[in-house]
Amino acid sequence: MDFSYMLTATSDSAIDFAILLIRLFIGPCFIVHALGKLGVVGTGNMDGFASWLEDLGVPFAGVQARMAMLSELVGGALLTVGLLTRPACLVLVGTMVVAGKLGHRGAGYLITNDPPGAEYTINLAAIAFAVFVTGPGSISLDALLF
Repeated sequence: MDFSYMLTATSDSAIDFAILLIRLFIGPCFIVHALGKLGVVGTGNMDGFASWLEDLGVPFAGVQARMAMLSELVGGALLTVGLLTRPACLVLVGTMVVAGKLGHRGAGYLITNDPPGAEYTINLAAIAFAVFVTGPGSISLDALLF
């Protein structure tokens, strides 16, 4: 038995399946966070999010809050179904970089820190960037339509 093959071999179908799994789990994660900003899930709402951004010194906090929510909602939905995947991933990466730099400023890496660190936003940005690099895979609307 060739153990090196077991450790290193892959196939196009395995990669496509892995990308699909990533999209099906990470896309809804972004959507849920957007719904939290809308007050649909969790205890947050748009006014609270905008107020928090204002406290952080973000200019036009109400507009920025809505832009962040829309990027998570639309970007997450597009990522999930694999439509306009690469542009959606760029928007999501940008949103997570801003969230990490502003919302978790000075808190370190670990999300268990008090206040929470940027671990979660960094990881979401890295995953979205990885999908940007690989593309949506063959099990996607992008592959079907384009």
